[in-house]
Amino acid sequence: MASTSRSRSGQVGCRNHPDAHMIEDYHAGDMVCSECGLVVGDRVIDVGSEWRTFSNDKNSKDMCRVGASENPLLGGGDLSTMIQFDKGTAPDAFGNNFKNRRTLSSSDRTLLGAIKEINTMGDRLNLPRMIPDRANTLFKQVHESKSLKGRSNEAIAAACLYIACRQEGVPRTFKEICAVSKISKKDIGRVFKLILKTLETSVELITTGDFMSRFCSNLNLPQSVQKAATHIARKAMDLDLVSGRSPISVAAAAIYMASQASEHKKAPKDIGEIAGVAEVTIRQSYKLMYPKAQVLFPEDFRFNIPIEKLPTN
Repeated sequence: MASTSRSRSGQVGCRNHPDAHMIEDYHAGDMVCSECGLVVGDRVIDVGSEWRTFSNDKNSKDMCRVGASENPLLGGGDLSTMIQFDKGTAPDAFGNNFKNRRTLSSSDRTLLGAIKEINTMGDRLNLPRMIPDRANTLFKQVHESKSLKGRSNEAIAAACLYIACRQEGVPRTFKEICAVSKISKKDIGRVFKLILKTLETSVELITTGDFMSRFCSNLNLPQSVQKAATHIARKAMDLDLVSGRSPISVAAAAIYMASQASEHKKAPKDIGEIAGVAEVTIRQSYKLMYPKAQVLFPEDFRFNIPIEKLPTN
């Protein structure tokens, strides 16, 4: 039988050697004094891994446990249990037939489906983990409000991801969201407006700079062209040359203008595939900017061809 004593701090220790180091014997479940071998504690809980691990670093602690991590978005932390009557099992001592069955409510099943959908879309868009997490929280708020009944859960999930991207400062276009989901741009746009109204939240207005670095990177354009395109787009907006045009189409037209003046020329078709904008839309925005091309470029830009030789459309 274990002989235990506790110090003022509440720690288990040996009564004969209070300052001695205690050794935990996980195989026997005992805590032993290193000086005299006295068992000062038994039934020690093993906090190690619940299965064998094969690792090159044997000194590192394996904090793995059985089961998935708790999901705070689910009711009861996804640990709820339901006792169900079952005629097929043998009766207990009181003559009752029961079985223990872990179940999920319909609300939790809906949340799990949406979380899986949002995480899948986030992976396809290479989004950081914080954005799908925010989108999952938004979906839960919308689901609990019950204000969008009749709307597709997939459309709500896609709209929540779009809102989360904008709130985190890394906006994605509707077409990019559509490309990784099965929902049309029109449906996502409608649900997007309803969610903003329901949750009484807001999103920052998107600008040309929000997309410029990503578009130029995908087009393999150098930093000099990206800097010039950013300056062109900002200047065009300040001069009110592209009134009524979306920031995405303005950014695409600015990239087209900057690339045509450099040695890294890109066609409107190539830019449109990356930006998700029609080629004719890029050309229309470019035509509005072309007459003021002389003042749109930054002063330190190195022209590969003169401005006069830029394409007119």
